[in-house]
Amino acid sequence: MAESVTIARPYAEAVYLIAQQAGAQGVWSERLQRLALIAQDGDMAAVMDNPQLSVEQVADLFISLSQDKDAILGNFIRTLAENRRLVLLPEISRLFDLARSQEEGVKEAVVYSAFPIDDSQVASLLQQLEPRFGGRLSARVEIDPSLIGGVKVAVGDQVLDASVRGKLDAMAVALNN
Repeated sequence: MAESVTIARPYAEAVYLIAQQAGAQGVWSERLQRLALIAQDGDMAAVMDNPQLSVEQVADLFISLSQDKDAILGNFIRTLAENRRLVLLPEISRLFDLARSQEEGVKEAVVYSAFPIDDSQVASLLQQLEPRFGGRLSARVEIDPSLIGGVKVAVGDQVLDASVRGKLDAMAVALNN
C-alpha cells in the first residue's frame, strides 16, 4: 500500500496545483472521485488489464465515461494511461482531498466503531470532538467489531479511545499492576 501512495502522490500534487491555480478544487475533487469510481469498477479493471486494447483506447473510454470534456482532464487521464497508473485514481483522489482539507484547515478523523453509525451520529460526534482536537474535522468511519462497543477516534497521531475494548484493556493493565 505504501508503494501506491508513493507513486500516486506526485500525480495528486500536480493535479492539485492545477486545480488551485484555477480556483477549482471542488470541481476537481468531484472529477477525481468520479474517475476513482470508474477505476474501481470490476469490468473497468478487466479493460485496463486487457492487452488487446491500446493505451489510447483505454484513455478514451475513461474520458467518455467521465462525461467531462475538459482538455486538462483528458490530458491527465492520457498521462495516467500511458504510464499504466489509472489503477491509482482512488489513491490520487484521496490524496487530493487530503491536500484540500489541509489547505482549508480541516483534519481527517478516522472513527472506528463496533457498529454502523449514521450521518447524524457522526456529525454530533464531530461537533463534540472539534474543540478537543483544535479545529474542524471530517470523518471517515470504519467498522471494527473487536471494539465491542463505543468508538475510537484517530486524528493524525492523536487517539481518543472510548471503546469497551479500550476500557477493558485499561482495566486489565490496572489489575496487573
